[in-house]
Amino acid sequence: MVKIVIRAEARFPVNRDRVRGAVGKVVDEYGVKEAVVNVIVVGKRQMAKLNRQWLGREGATDVLSFPLEDVESRESSQAGFVYPPDLPLMLGDVVVCWPEAIKQAAERNVLVDDEVAMLVEHGLRHLLGEHHD
Repeated sequence: MVKIVIRAEARFPVNRDRVRGAVGKVVDEYGVKEAVVNVIVVGKRQMAKLNRQWLGREGATDVLSFPLEDVESRESSQAGFVYPPDLPLMLGDVVVCWPEAIKQAAERNVLVDDEVAMLVEHGLRHLLGEHHD
């Protein structure tokens, strides 16, 4: 089972079912059966702070991913540690900026729920090892 923890302030009316669906879609694609992932929805100031602190970039961005556990090292013999078979994979945090999602949804002429789902999928793919420049 994949446990999805969603945290968002009341001022961000996140469609939790869509977020769960987005996570389910990606973990199914990757064949992940047991995992924990956190989806956190924040405002512009918090996202700008995280972006500056962790990436050294100014301003808010749409989505950031913070991995807790490296999927590949867990599966390789080089990990140097044997994980208990019943311990779920701790994927990490996907942080979505609600105001950026609203802005991008308007630019792309899509629903905010669709944009948030796409950002969650994108962030989760990073946690699962996909990377780009």
